[in-house]
Parts: sequence; C-alpha cells; structure tokens
Amino acid sequence: MSRRDLELACCDSCGFLFNHIFDEAVMGYSTNFEESQHFSGIFNAFARRLAREAAEKCAIAGKHVIEIGCGKGEFLRELCDVGGATGLGIDPGYRADEGRSTPSDKVRFIIDLFSEKYEHLEADVIVCRHTLEHIAPVRSFVGSIRRMIGERDDTAVFFETPDAKRVLAEGAFWDIYYEHCSYFSPGAHARLFRQEGFDVTELRLAYDDQYIIQYANPVSRHSPPRLALEQDLAELQCLAANFPERVRQVQDGWRKRVRSAWKYGQRIVLWGGGSKGVSFLTTLGLTEEIAAVVDVNPFKQGKFMPGTGHPVIAPKALINQPADLVIVMNPIYVPEIELSLKEMGLRPEIVALSPMGFT
Repeated sequence: MSRRDLELACCDSCGFLFNHIFDEAVMGYSTNFEESQHFSGIFNAFARRLAREAAEKCAIAGKHVIEIGCGKGEFLRELCDVGGATGLGIDPGYRADEGRSTPSDKVRFIIDLFSEKYEHLEADVIVCRHTLEHIAPVRSFVGSIRRMIGERDDTAVFFETPDAKRVLAEGAFWDIYYEHCSYFSPGAHARLFRQEGFDVTELRLAYDDQYIIQYANPVSRHSPPRLALEQDLAELQCLAANFPERVRQVQDGWRKRVRSAWKYGQRIVLWGGGSKGVSFLTTLGLTEEIAAVVDVNPFKQGKFMPGTGHPVIAPKALINQPADLVIVMNPIYVPEIELSLKEMGLRPEIVALSPMGFT
C-alpha cells in the first residue's frame, strides 16, 4: 500500500488550498474503488431532493446530461429518471453491481478518467459532484469542460464540492486526506469558474453546510463576482493561518477522549468506513483502541480499513459484540444511527466528530 505525506498550501490571491506535494502517480482509481454513500437513508433523501432541484433548475426534460465523476451512477440515474433526460456517466470507478440501483436504458457509462479526449462530447447539462477535490490541475480540468461546451451558451453546469472553509474553522483533520488534493471555499470555487469562462448563477451550502452547491453557465466574457458567498477571501486567509494550531488542539482532544475510554475497558467502534474514518484512525495513530468500524455499505463489509487493518462490519454485528462508545464520522448521520441502534436494542454512548466532540 502506498503512503504519502501531504502539506497544504493556500493561495493568498484566490483562496485555493491544495496539497503542494501531491503525487498523482500513486493514485489508482479503478472499479475496485468504493465511494458510494447511497446506502444511507439520510444521504439518499438528500440526493433525491438535489436531483429534483437540478432537473428543474437545469430544465433537463428531453435533454442529454453528462456527469463527470459519476461514481457508481446512482445520482445520474435518479436525475435522468426524475427529469426525463438521457445521461452519460464518466468515471474510472463505475461498476454495474447487482442490487445497487435499477438499470436504465436512458443512461450509459464510460469507465475512464475525464480528459481532453472527451472534449468532443456534446451535452445540454454537465454535472460534476465530489470530483473537483480529487483533481490537482483544477484550472485545466475546468478549462477542458469549457472547451467541451464551446460556443454553446445554453449549457447548464452543476457542481457539488466539499466546503473547505468549514474544515478550516472546525480543525476537521478527518476531512484532510490524500485523495483530496484540492480544497475550495465557496468563493474560491466561484473564482475558478469565473476565471475559466463561466458565470456563476447560484452559490450556496447544503447538507448541514458541508457541501458547496454551484450552478453556472458559459459566457464569452469575464463575469464579475456578485454573490454573497464569493466575498470570503479575508476570512479564509485568517482561518488558514490558524488551522495548524486548531488541528493540534482537536487531535489532542480526540486522542485523550478515545484512550481514556479504552483505558477504562470500553469497547469502541467507529461508524463510517469511508475516507473520514481512514484519516481519523491513521492521523491519531489508533490501533487496538478501536475494536471495529461499522458501515452500512454492504460492499465495504468484510473488508479492512486502509492503513490500520480494522475490520469493517455490518451494524447487525454489534448485536453479538455490543459497543460501549460509538464515534460517528459525520454528525448528520447521528439520528439515523441512533434509530438503527435502538431497533437492535442497543444504547451505547454516541459521539459525533466535531471540534468539541471530545469534551
């Protein structure tokens, strides 16, 4: 397994944050990559609402949608079904797993990374969700999308990207990991698109203010910033300057919280086997303190966490081996997890990742 350090840098002029020692050669996105969040009812409800919204705002009825970085295709299928459109998904990690989602003849997929070789494709709507943060040459990537659109001025563009300003403010070291080489505040996100020939028409936060939602249209001349969330450069610079000390405080707090519980004989599990869980475990150097990692995604169950080897188990495994302390990797899922544990007759202490979650 490849391991690399990362060092974040911040551009003072635009607020873009990036891992300046990122080595793209060690990345290996393939069909073995499992990133889907669609086994959570909370996430599915959000994705369905977002699909209906995007279908309406982008007026996709009877149109053709290209989703760059479509993952396993769940959102694209939902979007095309609800909006009455056809779709093409491009992603090196796409797999047609049985039972993951309903097949549709309206949607097809290309198992590959998006690059300039796909600039000949035509689309009425371009969607890109949770992909830009994985791209190192972000300006070239967005520029390639703009060239694909060409002289068409009626193409709608919809992006969804994690909000880095929240990460900085919370000292959320669990949201910093190698696959994410690029980090955006809402303002930095919009500045990139305006620079590359787009007019940003809507910019907001969603999913408990964790995600940036941005709609844009191609334009022939530079469009000036005019949306409230674009004016964040001074705030971002301040947050970036204080981030290292904030992270040290949060890391120290979580180490003490976990090791104290373990010292007193509590059985501790993490809930969430994605990148947050990997970063939490490896950054804090946790090994025997954590008994297992719970995940609702059946394609992760029976596997092991990268870097630490913790087993990934199904929620029902807790019935025979109950936990005393459950550390939830994303606070938004706490109600769902509380209900699941209650239905199994389990009532452990539940603590969600947050800057004050260790107090």
